[in-house]
Formats: sequence, C-alpha cells, structure tokens
Amino acid sequence: MRLELTGRHVIITPTVRKAVERSLARMARMLNDSIVSVQVVVTRERTRHHVEMTLHARGDHFMHGAATGRDLAAALGAAAGKIEHQVQTLKSRWTEGKRARRGLVAAATPPEAEAADSDAGVRIIRARRYAVKPMSVDEAALEVGDGRGAFVVFRNAGTDTVNVLFRRPDGHLGLIEPEA
Repeated sequence: MRLELTGRHVIITPTVRKAVERSLARMARMLNDSIVSVQVVVTRERTRHHVEMTLHARGDHFMHGAATGRDLAAALGAAAGKIEHQVQTLKSRWTEGKRARRGLVAAATPPEAEAADSDAGVRIIRARRYAVKPMSVDEAALEVGDGRGAFVVFRNAGTDTVNVLFRRPDGHLGLIEPEA
C-alpha cells in the first residue's frame, strides 16, 4: 500500500503518520490487503483541522471521506469512519456475490440427492432419473423456458439421438448433441 500524506499549514510528524496508518490498518484487514494507495490531505484552517482521504482498492474501487474537527484526531477519525463504511459496503458486495453464486448451485441440487465421494474429493451428485421423451428441439426449448429446470434431456425426434438442452449463464440456450 502506498501512502501519500500531505500537510497544508500542518507539519506532518511521525505521530501524525502513525495515527493515519493506525486508522488505515483495520480497513486493510477488511479488504484483505487489496489497498493499492491512499492519499491523505491534512489542512489547518484557523482553529479547525480538515482531513480528506481517498482510498484506491484493487478493481478500480475508490472511496473518499472528508471531515472537519476541532483537533486532528477527531477529523481523522471521522474521515476514516466514512471510508470504513464504504469499505464495509464493498466487502459485503463481494461476499454477497460469492454467496449468491454458491446459492445457485445449492438451489439446483434437490434435497433428495445422493452423493458419492471419489478419490479427488469431487462429489458426484445423482439428483433423479429423467424420462427421455422423444421431442423436437423447439419443444425442449419450451420446456426449459417454463422454468421447471435449468436443462432437459430428450431424444431428438429428427435424429433419434439423446440430446441435452440447457440454459447458459448469458440467458441463451445451449444444445449438446453426441457425435455419430
């Protein structure tokens, strides 16, 4: 992490630098050390201190916090608190995205599924038996479009082979046809 500390009408002492680093330490832990750089500008205006902080995290995430207080510690704490709130929001977005992806896989597996473990730790889940009905690709597309499942196994009425039609992540349908 690169720390750029600027003082306007304030002398940046080692004590001030340590206070800034201490306020950033918790955010660095929350973001798993993915902070690229931090710019801190400390300004003294008559009897008030003004602190502006800009934090740049990996993935082009910028967080900004500014605060004014009677002393430097109060202003620094308030600005760091604003950025910390933004960091918590970003962190929850990252974890919720992972949970949502994991939840889709768990939701696709019915509760009556059996699991068999292999040597590599990969689980083979046998969900249920499917009746392979003869139908056209268009009829299979209608069945996948009904929302009953993410895929359908069917016997293609035109070629008399077993095919699989599935919903792709982009929303389109994919067709798996075996070679002759």
